[in-house]
Amino acid sequence: MHEGALNRLRPVPGGRFRLFVLHHAGGSHLGYRGWVRHFPSDWEICLLDAPGRVHSADQPPLRNARDLAARMHEVVRPELDLPFGLFGHSMGALVAYELTLRLAGDGTPPRWLGASAWSPAPGPERTEPRHLVSEDRLRETIARMGGTPRRALDDPDLWSTVEPLVRADLELVDTWSPDPLTPPLRVPVSVFGGADDRGMTPRRLAGWADHVEGGLSHHTLPGDHFYFSGRTADVVARITRDVEPLLG
Repeated sequence: MHEGALNRLRPVPGGRFRLFVLHHAGGSHLGYRGWVRHFPSDWEICLLDAPGRVHSADQPPLRNARDLAARMHEVVRPELDLPFGLFGHSMGALVAYELTLRLAGDGTPPRWLGASAWSPAPGPERTEPRHLVSEDRLRETIARMGGTPRRALDDPDLWSTVEPLVRADLELVDTWSPDPLTPPLRVPVSVFGGADDRGMTPRRLAGWADHVEGGLSHHTLPGDHFYFSGRTADVVARITRDVEPLLG
C-alpha cells in the first residue's frame, strides 16, 4: 500500500514499532522493498520517497536537506502513534538526521536513529561539489558508488531521466553544512558503513561522536558505499538488535 511519499508494504495493525526508511541519492523506496520481510513481524516498515520519483515523479526534487526534512516531517507526523525510529542510507541518513532534529524540537523524538554511509563530519564534497561535475565524471562517480543499475548509466534515454534527479540529490548533500548552534542528539544512534567506502570511511563516520549524546553504536561491514548488497538480512538483524532493548 502506498500513500504518496509513504509506502507501507506490510501494514501491521497494533504493531510494536514503526521504522521509517529513507533512500539514497538518485534512489527511491524501490531499492529497499526487499528489506521489509527480514524485520520482526510486529514491526511496521514505512519506506519514504523524496519528491521526483515513483508516485511523486511529477514533483520537482528538493535541493536543500532541511527543506526535504520538513517535507518528510509532514509525511510522518500522522504516523507517530507507535514507538518509532528512522533509518537512512547516504542522502537518506542526512535527511533522517535533520528530521530527527525537527521531531526532537517538537517533543516527539524517535526512539532510535540509524545512519548509514553518511556523517556530519566535513568531507571533500563541500569543496569539490559532485553535482557540478561534467556528465562523464558524474557517470563515473555514480558507477563507483554503486546502487544505480548500469543500464541507467549507459542508455541515453534512461540517463536523460536519471541525471537531473541525481544532480539535484547530490546538490542537497553537497551544499549541506551543520548549524553550529544545533545541540548534540539525545537519541540513540547506530552508524553503519562499509570498510572500503572511500567517500564515507570508517574514520569519517566516527565523526558522529561529536554530534551525539544519547548513545552511539558503530557497525563496520565488508564492502563499499552499498555494503548491504547481498547481506540485507545481516544488516536488518543488526538494526533489530540495536532497537529491541530500547522498546522495553
